[in-house]
Amino acid sequence: MSELFNEVDEEVRRERLKQLWDKYSLFIIIGVILIIAGVGGWRGYQYLEAKKAAEAGAAFTAAAELADQNKHAEAEEAFNKVAATAPAGYRNLARLRAAAEAAARDPQQAIKLYDAISADRSVPAQDRDLATLRAGQLLVDTAAYNDIVQRLEPISGPGAIYRHTAREMLALSAWRANNVAATRQWIEQINLDPETPASLRNRAEVMQALLPPAAKS
Repeated sequence: MSELFNEVDEEVRRERLKQLWDKYSLFIIIGVILIIAGVGGWRGYQYLEAKKAAEAGAAFTAAAELADQNKHAEAEEAFNKVAATAPAGYRNLARLRAAAEAAARDPQQAIKLYDAISADRSVPAQDRDLATLRAGQLLVDTAAYNDIVQRLEPISGPGAIYRHTAREMLALSAWRANNVAATRQWIEQINLDPETPASLRNRAEVMQALLPPAAKS
């Protein structure tokens, strides 16, 4: 008798599964197709992105080789091409390198390129800060101290990745402007930061030695 009940239960289950299949088979098939298509599309996307990255890497390397050969105009053009076509990582690096190559022929144009990078919020903060620093370095010998402060003070605070070089540029700009108090301020910040590189600390000591005696203590 129990075997008969089992057979009936099995038949009932099969009938219910058949009914479910008849009712939902189209949705199930569509779901499976979408899953397969999604996986295939993702794999295709990954392949294309890897291909783009490889091509961008090769183009960036070729541009860097031109720069190493002091072919600045050709290198700048090559970096600009990478910046226009490459994925974000290479694009930002290429923009920075293109500005560096432009500096060899036209510092003012390079400053404009660096400023554009600094103002672009789609660029990571670290790269924006580097662009700010590079522009400041190009201006430190000619711009007014207040202009250098406006540019570099925001990246000179505690924890800022380029704070050491920014402080040195600020101290140098203040010293060139005969602003003894400001020079002393920046030298003190350099000396008080335990992470200041030894070479920079030594240069700060030399600069401090050039200050009037009343400003050294």
